[in-house]
Amino acid sequence: MKKLISILLAMSMGFAMVGCGSSDAGTDTGEVSTASEADAGSASQDKIVVGLDDQFPPMGFRDENNEIVGFDIDLAKAAAEKMGVEVEFQPINWDTKEMELSTGKIDLIWNGFSITDERLEAMEFTDPYLDNRMIIIVNEGSDVKSKADLAGKNVGVQDGSSAVDAVEADEIHTQFASMPTYDTNIMALTDLEVGRIDAVVADEVVARYYLAQNEDKNFVILDDDFGSEVYGIAAKKGNTELIDNLQNALDELYADGTSAEISEKWFGEDIVVNSNN
Repeated sequence: MKKLISILLAMSMGFAMVGCGSSDAGTDTGEVSTASEADAGSASQDKIVVGLDDQFPPMGFRDENNEIVGFDIDLAKAAAEKMGVEVEFQPINWDTKEMELSTGKIDLIWNGFSITDERLEAMEFTDPYLDNRMIIIVNEGSDVKSKADLAGKNVGVQDGSSAVDAVEADEIHTQFASMPTYDTNIMALTDLEVGRIDAVVADEVVARYYLAQNEDKNFVILDDDFGSEVYGIAAKKGNTELIDNLQNALDELYADGTSAEISEKWFGEDIVVNSNN
């Protein structure tokens, strides 16, 4: 009898252990799956990835500690806080920015990005938040005094920038000796300084900041320019929800004075524009 009871007890304990093991395995699998799904959901809903050229001061660039800083960086952080999302800054090849956006590697192009008719066809944009001109920069003592004097000269521009479009829209470009393109405006200005080219056409916002930070550079900004433009922030075509939410945040930053404070920090004055004010 005792032997029979021992056998029955052992069998009961075995079934109980198998039952517990199956239950634990099922619980663990469910928790891992649920956690993964939650992480995936929060990643797509709670964070925006901003694509930028990290050598485009003062909009976005690396400081002496290799940290990405700038006017657009501060504005993006403030807007993300208003939107209740995390923001990540992703340096990209500026020449392939549209592809980075269309393939979903980034959510926004936010880096002194000029609004053009062509870009409006391909992307969603916020309202303009900064005005800008395409200025002509030469070395001090240059014989280039006006746009007309660029005939027969070598004129540098940043590859993939709206400066290229602005220059090519003007008949004078057909008279250039050459129009080399550079990865960054800083590289173009370096070539200008050593005399490899005769002039650089670049965003006024960027150029004036660079000159203010490098007073030892003997550059001159001509009175002539290649037209004015406005900066906006772009999302993938069809992503109107993100643009609408971002625009609401920008409007709030303008209304409460935050954007003005950021502008004062980087430009010494409030140059932010807002179509609703």
